[in-house]
Amino acid sequence: MTAFAIGRVRASLPPRQLAALAARQCDTLVPDGADVSTDILMAAVPRALERLEHCFQAIDNKYFFDGDGAVFSHLHGDQYCMWLYLLANELYRQGGPADVCAKLFALNKALHGCDIFYEVALPSIFLLVHPLGTVLGRGTYADHFVAYQRVGVGSNRDVYPTFGSHVTLRPGAAVLGRSHVGDRCQIATESLVLDRDVPTGSIYIGRPKAEVIHSNTGLYPLWRQ
Repeated sequence: MTAFAIGRVRASLPPRQLAALAARQCDTLVPDGADVSTDILMAAVPRALERLEHCFQAIDNKYFFDGDGAVFSHLHGDQYCMWLYLLANELYRQGGPADVCAKLFALNKALHGCDIFYEVALPSIFLLVHPLGTVLGRGTYADHFVAYQRVGVGSNRDVYPTFGSHVTLRPGAAVLGRSHVGDRCQIATESLVLDRDVPTGSIYIGRPKAEVIHSNTGLYPLWRQ
């Protein structure tokens, strides 16, 4: 596959083709006659690519960072899911049309089964791993955040969780309500944290009234040091 150098990102498509691809996908998904303009998306593409570079270069995986710079393929599902979030969020930050942001959000759900509303503020460094069925709500996130498939972050009585840095949510984990997850924590597969503080450096296993917390001294192995 041809690679196009965009700053320090080696991408599978040049910027305008990335914008045109997303525009065409949106129009195919929502053929309401209000076509998405490539030019409108292009307003957000350069900054979204800068954010993608900053994020991908922190990931210690050859499909994201090859030692020289970030690598981005529109055919890599996890990467394209992250890209559509970044594009929609950047367009929102720039005051772009809400209906276009909504179509990008809907496109991400349709392609990847991932629900991250364009207003949600994910951290500058994050990683989505096979994020089918994952819903990331309006929590407060910190860098080096990892979410696997079927992860849920949401509210309880309109209060959302906060996360420290280097938090990993394993498949099926959910963090809801007035919860605070400290730095260097992992929430184990199928575990539920509800209105609960998880101490820094912990592995949380279970659910309310049936929980176990172990010490966690290591960091997630896919982050570059």
